[in-house]
Amino acid sequence: MPLELDQIDLALLESLVKDGRKSFRQISREIKVSAPTVKLHYERLVNIGLIRGISIDLDLGKLETKTSTKLDHIKHQSLKNHKIKLDKGMLVKIKCDYCNGPTHSKPSILKVGDQERFFCCSSCKTLYKEKYRGRIESLSN
Repeated sequence: MPLELDQIDLALLESLVKDGRKSFRQISREIKVSAPTVKLHYERLVNIGLIRGISIDLDLGKLETKTSTKLDHIKHQSLKNHKIKLDKGMLVKIKCDYCNGPTHSKPSILKVGDQERFFCCSSCKTLYKEKYRGRIESLSN
């Protein structure tokens, strides 16, 4: 007899589709049930074979090879379709989180909560901190 998905199962699946890296606690807050309930439903969906794994979605347009060959032409497509091998030393293009300009070899970094923000210069970092002071302070507490 088939298993009928309930509201918690559906909400859990929708949350994982948006971002498969979320913790059970993050999902529980989002769908308003306890973390143990999320874990129970997740494990049940894995055990019945509905969830086979959580995959990664790379933006290949942000990668450059060691020789600075840009991979923009294959943005948002799979590695398998283009037979690209990820190699040590590949570069990831990072945009400044304040001005959207390119960052250089050593970007200025600001850790906010559990995420890092990258800036092209210390001026952009300072302006970002001023603009989002309230949010930064609330995440620091």
